[in-house]
Amino acid sequence: MLLTIIAIILRIFANPFANMFEKKVSMSGSSIFTSFYSYLIMGIFCIPFVFCYNWKSLPFDFWKYAIIAGALCATGRVCMVKALQLGELSILGPINSYKSVVGLFVSIFLLGEIPGIFGIIGIILIIYGSKFIFNTTNEGFSLKLLRRKDIQLRIAALILTGIEAVLLKKVIVLSNVSISFIMWAWTGTFFTFVIILLTRRKFVPIKNFQIPMYFVICIGLTLMQLSTNFVFKHMKVGYALALFQLSTIVNLFFGIKFFHEHNFIKKLTGTIIMIAGSIIIILCP
Repeated sequence: MLLTIIAIILRIFANPFANMFEKKVSMSGSSIFTSFYSYLIMGIFCIPFVFCYNWKSLPFDFWKYAIIAGALCATGRVCMVKALQLGELSILGPINSYKSVVGLFVSIFLLGEIPGIFGIIGIILIIYGSKFIFNTTNEGFSLKLLRRKDIQLRIAALILTGIEAVLLKKVIVLSNVSISFIMWAWTGTFFTFVIILLTRRKFVPIKNFQIPMYFVICIGLTLMQLSTNFVFKHMKVGYALALFQLSTIVNLFFGIKFFHEHNFIKKLTGTIIMIAGSIIIILCP
């Protein structure tokens, strides 16, 4: 239980930390290549660990779910990094709260994980809290918000990665935390490269001043994904995704501090409500 709590805390901080540097890099380059290079660097560092496992013993379902999950995650991350390039970190972060809802409903059908009443209440509070944050935009908490490209891309990202999260748990169950991470990095590299080819993007090399930031991104993403895999192994997907929404607080402070975003009080009010929802989920049996 203690290790799971530590992994949740690590996940809460690692993801927005990586997002912040992804936004910095993409603002001076290409969002799709930002995602590709991040996956590629992690994939290369995974190579020495490949020989520690007996890959031939893994069942067919493992490969099937790993490939599908990789395609969904790679596409989702491309959408997310582009959204970060266009929008505000403190606005786009809360949209991820809806990922827990996507994961919850998908996990009901694929994993048979039925949420309790307190879990549902907690998720509702998380979504309600995001209303305060969206009201800081010109469009407000309305359908007009969906016309913004950064919002559209972020929603697409959360749907894709929400479904991917459920499939990822199946991959973890059929293998382990480490193998799942290696496949995540490799399939992410492959499918992001496929997206680059399909969209016929002009090659964008890594600039010298971006190299340190890429390593920071990779450290953040590695910690994020390993902690995610560990939590998924010990907790229901819907509840885990809801708890991960606490990273919204970190996104809020990063957005205000490093990108000079505004409306701190309203956004903080929304995050407090979301925390309340997460606490309910933590305390539910």
